[in-house]
Amino acid sequence: MTKKLLLTGGRVLDPASRTDAHLEVLIEDGFIRGLYAPGTLGTENMNDALIRDVSGCIIAPGLIDMHVHLREPGGEANETILTGMKAAAAGGFTTICPMPNSPVTADSPEIIQMIRKRSQAIGLTEVLPIAAISKGLAGKEMNDLAALMDSGAVAFSDDGMPVTNSHFMIHALEVCRGLDALLIDHCEDPELKGDGLMHEGAVSAKLGLKGISAVSEAVPIARNLLLAQATGGRTHIAHLSTKEGVALLEFARQQGIRATAEATPHHLRLTDEALAGYSTLARVSPPLRSPEHGEALRWAVKSGLITCIATDHAPWSLQAKAQEFTKAPNGISGLETALAVVWDTLVVHDDMAPLDLIARLTTGPAAALGLDRGRLVPGGVADITVINPILKKTVDPRDFYSKGQNTPFGGMTLQGWPVMTIHRGTIVMEDGKVLVPKEEEK
Repeated sequence: MTKKLLLTGGRVLDPASRTDAHLEVLIEDGFIRGLYAPGTLGTENMNDALIRDVSGCIIAPGLIDMHVHLREPGGEANETILTGMKAAAAGGFTTICPMPNSPVTADSPEIIQMIRKRSQAIGLTEVLPIAAISKGLAGKEMNDLAALMDSGAVAFSDDGMPVTNSHFMIHALEVCRGLDALLIDHCEDPELKGDGLMHEGAVSAKLGLKGISAVSEAVPIARNLLLAQATGGRTHIAHLSTKEGVALLEFARQQGIRATAEATPHHLRLTDEALAGYSTLARVSPPLRSPEHGEALRWAVKSGLITCIATDHAPWSLQAKAQEFTKAPNGISGLETALAVVWDTLVVHDDMAPLDLIARLTTGPAAALGLDRGRLVPGGVADITVINPILKKTVDPRDFYSKGQNTPFGGMTLQGWPVMTIHRGTIVMEDGKVLVPKEEEK
């Protein structure tokens, strides 16, 4: 840890306090000592400080990703906790929340504790696991959710496997209400989805592939919202992808239902046209939708109806993605491109206020999960992301720190990139280079 670090010349954007001002940020012993008007501190007091001039850049709270897949334990060929943390640091994320559906399900305190201890030893980012609601993600026998929270879980989900039994969902919501915990659901009706492979529409018809209707997402969203209303529990819609889902979320907000939702960078940027030529790099679950759904999602993010942007980072080997379309796994490696994709899409091309976009990546997920993170405050932990809003780079997946190079954004030039990631007062990424702890280089 650097004992004292001073960031000068930057524009501080802190959604929690609605701060938008040029300020100097002083970090000491891993905490934010203060935010000062330029020139207030004086160089005579900074002789022992590491000084970084970030003129032209934005100083933001450390980004939070509440939906990632690290594959470990059991899927280390596609990603590990270490490589996932490197990818997070490269993408400007200081906190990530891995979902439980690794090959070895995170459904016991022992696995949650292993993930926490392993990630803490590496120290590049904070890793806060999400535990499985049910044993083996089977949706039948509920785990001891209190014990999982005590071991370090911050929320519960059977992600990848929707909870189809409504009685089970009611019970889970009631238990989570008692724990003041968030229940996250992969909203998809398996019977309505059937053996569909992509969004149902003109593109699926052109490609001759079976489609997945928007209704297959909307039906379980509607059920979950009504059950949350009945139980008083908190529910969160993972990777919302449809205009129907947006309308239902708006209804929930009007009714005072305790519900939040996230949108992914790829659903905000891409449409089902990205699957032309049967591109497996754009095969994802839920599928990329037709343009009107993307328009609804962007409106919802800009308006604040959707309060969270999450990557659903799903790394796979290129060999796995090189299979024929019907056999290739769903997923996009998203941690390293997420900020640039949404900055370019929403700020550069859709005039979203930078402060509001940063909120969807910081205070939004922090509030949903009940975390004391995502803000710049004197005395707070120094988790900070520095963004160059005019920097343009072309995505080259060969440069990824993640083991997963599976991205549909390869070759795309995007504007707005993280140039520094500070975790607990230590610079862990600078100018795109992750600074790996010495013990992890071996």
